[in-house]
Amino acid sequence: MPRSGSGVDTTARTPYPKLLPWLLLVGGAIGLVAAVVLTVEKIALLRDPAYVPSCSINPILSCGSVMTKPQAEAFGFPNPLLGIAGFAVVTTIGAALLAGATFRRWFWLGLQAGVTFGVVFVHWLIFQSLYRIQALCPYCMAVWAVTVPIFWYVTLHNLNRRNRVVIAATRYHTVALTIWAVVLLTLIGEQFWPYWRTLP
Repeated sequence: MPRSGSGVDTTARTPYPKLLPWLLLVGGAIGLVAAVVLTVEKIALLRDPAYVPSCSINPILSCGSVMTKPQAEAFGFPNPLLGIAGFAVVTTIGAALLAGATFRRWFWLGLQAGVTFGVVFVHWLIFQSLYRIQALCPYCMAVWAVTVPIFWYVTLHNLNRRNRVVIAATRYHTVALTIWAVVLLTLIGEQFWPYWRTLP
């Protein structure tokens, strides 16, 4: 079998060849839908400042509180536009893999660069939501929930699996995601505990 560096597809050699395409397709579609809805809500808010977004549920779960902050336009335009472009690409790649497409090594490295940017940006947004804006956007949280697994499995796919650390990470691949989810939920619970405790 040719080496991955020779420019051939390496999908078949991942420990979860069936999981990765479906993750890219389904995770990308969820992220795309969330980004589209956020864009629609943002446009409605721009048209009518008194508009209450559908995801503004209470003082904590409030898209409106997030959308009106500068962090919602980190690059000078609404953040969801990045999501629409990025998740559309991810969804297309997942569908192509399920259809039997193969991609060269450089393509996978390009995808790696994209998902790495995405996961870094998502964690910046998490920090801003928790400790600066102090509100949570449900649709944004859906994006968080799919971006991290997409990054994780694309990274494991691209790493050299002859390394012992990588072998261990691949064998226990769900552990890292579980730890991330527990830490995030703990931070959310701790940050907004004064509000949660007032609920009946």
